Amino acid sequence: MSEKILVVEDEPSLQETLVYNLTRQGYTVDTAGDGLAAIETARRNHPDLIVLDIMLPKMDGFEVCRILRQEMRTPILMLTARDDEIDRVIGLEMGADDYLTKPFSMREFLARVKAQLRRVRMMREEIDGPGGANSLHFGNLVLDLTRRELLVDDKPVALKPKEFDLLHFLARHRGQVLSRDLILERVWGWEFSGGSRTVDVHVRWLREKIEADPAAPRRIVTVRGAGYRFEG
Repeated sequence: MSEKILVVEDEPSLQETLVYNLTRQGYTVDTAGDGLAAIETARRNHPDLIVLDIMLPKMDGFEVCRILRQEMRTPILMLTARDDEIDRVIGLEMGADDYLTKPFSMREFLARVKAQLRRVRMMREEIDGPGGANSLHFGNLVLDLTRRELLVDDKPVALKPKEFDLLHFLARHRGQVLSRDLILERVWGWEFSGGSRTVDVHVRWLREKIEADPAAPRRIVTVRGAGYRFEG
């Protein structure tokens, strides 16, 4: 069964080009030309990946991303018309998994799509495969891999998708020093061009949610000049 992708793009020529190339790769593709239609289509068809333009009629991509992220964990690849860091930061804060700046090459676009879908498959295999654990326990912290939910003191703590992926990766390698480059490669994918600052920002967000004192972290420890280590 082919993976389903929702392309949300209001420019007809670009939408047609994306659909054509994705279909050639064997994906099933749905489309939407505005923000409201994007939400309706995503809710109805449950895609495996959403390609989401920022500048859309009726509702912009940031708001679409915010609403959908509250309802589903589907990876979101955002498209932005200008190379503006504030757009990228806002997109990531809203829950986007990756972004591409227009104009982009079709080869890079398809590589980003494959990377996002590959990470989804790996997550599912890690949970469902032989020996896969459905949850990770570290004192008062529980990471539910099936529901993609974090519990602290038995209370749910809201995590953005990449915060969950980052915490999952760190927790799986408890006690190991992980470099920023390795974290970027494994959590965001080698195609991601956001740089190591992205890792630092997400670590800071995580610390605010899981550390008793974020200013003096005991669970996610900085190893100067090397990266981060999860102590549990």
